[in-house]
Amino acid sequence: MTGRSSFRFFCAASAAYLMFMPVARAADDQAPATGDSLEEITVTAQKQQYRGDVPAQAMPQSLQVISSELLSDIGATRLDTALDMAAGMARQNNFGGMWDSYAVRGFSGDENFPSGYLVNGFNASRGFGGPRDASNIDHIEILKGPNSALFGRGEPGGTVNILTKKPKFDPQGSMTLTAGNYADKRVEGDVTGPWTDNLAVRLNGAYEDGHSFRDTVRTTKYTLTPSAFLRLNDQMSLSYEMEDVHQEMPFDRGVVAVNGVLGKIPANRFLGEPADDKMKIDGLSHQLQFEDNFAKDWSLLVGLSYRDTAMKGYSDEAELTASRQKLYVDGQTLSRQRRYRDYETGDLVGRAEVSGKFDTGIFTNHVLVGADWDRFSFDQLQNRFRPTLANPNGINIYNPVYSTTLKTVGSFVNSLEIDNSGGVYFQDQIDLTGHWKLRVGARYDDYSQDIYNRLTGTWTRLSDTATSPQAGLVYEVSDMLSLYASYGRGFRPNTGTDAKGGGFKPEETESYEVGAKLATTDEKLTGTLALFSMTKNNIMTADPVNAGFSLAIGEAESKGVEVDVTGTLPGDFKLWFSYAYTDAEVAKDFLDPNFGLAIHKGDRLINIPKHSGSLLLTRDFQVGEGVVTVGGGVNYVGSRLGETGASFTLPDYTLTRLIASYAPNRNWKISGEISNLFDETYYSASYSRLWVTPGTPRTYRVHASYRF
Repeated sequence: MTGRSSFRFFCAASAAYLMFMPVARAADDQAPATGDSLEEITVTAQKQQYRGDVPAQAMPQSLQVISSELLSDIGATRLDTALDMAAGMARQNNFGGMWDSYAVRGFSGDENFPSGYLVNGFNASRGFGGPRDASNIDHIEILKGPNSALFGRGEPGGTVNILTKKPKFDPQGSMTLTAGNYADKRVEGDVTGPWTDNLAVRLNGAYEDGHSFRDTVRTTKYTLTPSAFLRLNDQMSLSYEMEDVHQEMPFDRGVVAVNGVLGKIPANRFLGEPADDKMKIDGLSHQLQFEDNFAKDWSLLVGLSYRDTAMKGYSDEAELTASRQKLYVDGQTLSRQRRYRDYETGDLVGRAEVSGKFDTGIFTNHVLVGADWDRFSFDQLQNRFRPTLANPNGINIYNPVYSTTLKTVGSFVNSLEIDNSGGVYFQDQIDLTGHWKLRVGARYDDYSQDIYNRLTGTWTRLSDTATSPQAGLVYEVSDMLSLYASYGRGFRPNTGTDAKGGGFKPEETESYEVGAKLATTDEKLTGTLALFSMTKNNIMTADPVNAGFSLAIGEAESKGVEVDVTGTLPGDFKLWFSYAYTDAEVAKDFLDPNFGLAIHKGDRLINIPKHSGSLLLTRDFQVGEGVVTVGGGVNYVGSRLGETGASFTLPDYTLTRLIASYAPNRNWKISGEISNLFDETYYSASYSRLWVTPGTPRTYRVHASYRF
């Protein structure tokens, strides 16, 4: 039996045990209680990594939480749908639908990899595990602003941390069936409970199969996530989580803008080749964490994570080089590259962290000290056919005729990349008085990269170090209002070599933030107002002297305002409101590294709207013994630059949603939502005018859930 087969057998056995467990437990409840009863076990959840014991209201930065209730209300089954609710998060090029990509406050990171989110504090986005499913997400935290003293290697706009559903000693479970238009079918299951007096387990999973509004595009995926929590004693615990993911979907670069004009072809038109079949995506990850509350107010967290991913398959996609693109000649024939990709990655992460508090005279220090280490490997094989005007591998964008005779691909890239990085960090948030709190911190990183080019038999090696300081100040005006200011510097390594064979300086960032946090005395309503300013330098650009090579000399800046309000209004209306004004632009003239296009100071950054926002209002009504929930909301995204170094823009759009549910009792619930109610035509992101991602037309979904 293979490793994956053994794992799936274990999952099936666990599911059977957990499903029948409530019946056995019900029988046990009829017996007299004893001193060994499971109800006497009290389980303390493990602490969050990189957080310490500082409450959110006292942090000198913005923290936005997308709760499990909100995820359920909007019917989110993917990470990108959830992040659409947070203003300041802008969708980016999603690599033909193969990953999640977004910018935070205007900066998006490395366009050659998915965006850098965390899962339970572990880096879980690098590689090719496909778009993130939401089935095992409990809630999402978006920690914005200067947090470089902890995370170091990343973007200054913020960090997304997904917190998964944890095992519980209270037996419970659920099953949800979903159906929607485009023949969409989905089933989710979730069961948890005690395996022994000190061991709780959980099994969560989802399977989805459906067509798309895109012609010939069909997606199949499953996710299985077993987890366990072991209470070693009153102070120590051990947790484990595994995730097995498999997805199959066509590589889809979207539609084209003809002469820079969108809408000339319908949003459903697929411009690849169905005969390429689907890309196959697999991901398997493990997370292990030990916690020891070894003294009053002090704890140790030690964690280990390993994740491997694989993606392989063929695609036909638009050629972006103008001199090879026949569409610019006859206005109807799209020249396409054909590619075969076989990518494999492995990511091993280890970390240790001590947090606690102590008094020094009249001051109270909340201290966080830690270290982490990461080894990432990327084995890349890519073969391609590249078109010419005489041999375009073309398709008529107005009358597509798909082919069964596909182009033969030749060697293009065959390499192995190994990245090693390690860091140590320190943070101290000091209660100076009952109202004033000061945060200081710093992180030191050591990074190295080795790339072996199998086609040339050569190695490229580079390394760098960086120190990332951080400082913040909080003034708690009252129990309801606090003011804060913060500053931080950070870095993110650049990869590759210049014309002289040397490595590049890392991207360096500097960020400032000031804001206010408000919470009503009953905490039913909370809000944050944040003003931010960030700069980034050493961005990769084209070398104007040595064609085909790059330099790390580009600069960009972003500044703006964010407003977030959540809670319960008078009349028992539940509110989610998020708005952002983001002014992100180039700060220095340079050349685009991909096509050598001139980019000028003041040009906007790609896919970043100046205005974006979301609003959702819901209300519960008692109907007999049941509860009816109704609500609606809007998402607005302003116009965006659609191609770096060009005047091509994506229009703004407003999407409206309606949601409703009926729960006749605590066990059953029927719910549904309609997204894009007015069937607006829109485009969510692009990389160029020939790679434009069309938005989904009006969709509906109906869910039937049973909880026990």
